[in-house]
Amino acid sequence: MNDGLEKAKVLIDALPYIREFNGNTVVIKYGGSAMLDPEINKTIVQDIVLLKLVGLKPVIVHGGGPEINNMLKRLDIQSEFINGLRVTTKETMEVVEMVLAGKVNKQIVEMISGQGGCPVGLTGKDGKILRAKKLNKDGVDLGFVGEIEKVNTRLIKSLIDNDFIPIIAPIGSDEEGNTYNINADYAAVAIAGALNAQKLVFLTDVEGVLKDKDDPKSLISFLSDSEAKKYIESGIIAGGMIPKVECCMEAIEEGVSMVHILDGRKKHALILEIYTPNGIGTMMYKKEA
Repeated sequence: MNDGLEKAKVLIDALPYIREFNGNTVVIKYGGSAMLDPEINKTIVQDIVLLKLVGLKPVIVHGGGPEINNMLKRLDIQSEFINGLRVTTKETMEVVEMVLAGKVNKQIVEMISGQGGCPVGLTGKDGKILRAKKLNKDGVDLGFVGEIEKVNTRLIKSLIDNDFIPIIAPIGSDEEGNTYNINADYAAVAIAGALNAQKLVFLTDVEGVLKDKDDPKSLISFLSDSEAKKYIESGIIAGGMIPKVECCMEAIEEGVSMVHILDGRKKHALILEIYTPNGIGTMMYKKEA
């Protein structure tokens, strides 16, 4: 009996958040280590389907770096990285598209379908969702690495309105039909901004933003954009966390209400973050809000 009452209390405690977020769009960037563990994968997919069933409108943007690396290795194609970005030749781009669109995307579709969801797998080329151009970074030629010029939300909104869950691989194209590999984090930011999403969630390999990188107990649960700037300037936020936080700040500037960084390696991370008072990661928001 007590066990049943405890379960009921958990549901009642979540009721205010279910009510508040009902009908809103949440963009989830899914990738990294979270994609490598079958057990974690299962809980993430369960969470996504549950979010949908309780009234949120999830849109998934996924990466697939480890899978791409494995396929390139099998094909004996060398990978080169400059400032964390993969130099993408035409040959490499063909492999990237094959892996992201033909394998990873379809695996996610299959998992969500298996939990009772109605997913539709897409790339940014479908419906001209992601109009891209060649990325020019510090004069370095990265090949077919792109940056987003425009997001066309028509197809995504049509799917959402018809109760589907869009699953989007970050591949875009330009007016000439060239295909580009796009960083999944920035694709998620652009899509969330274009959809006026209330939430953008980054499932990462870290617990969130820490005041002390060596102390997991120093997790910052709530962080305004202005505080984030001060923490970067003071060195509290440093190293590899800077681009993650800058990505969050860009999303807030694009109009996303709340951006979450959480550890995608934890079971049911999405539910724990969205439907509990303090969550388990870091939520960023605009100070004025």
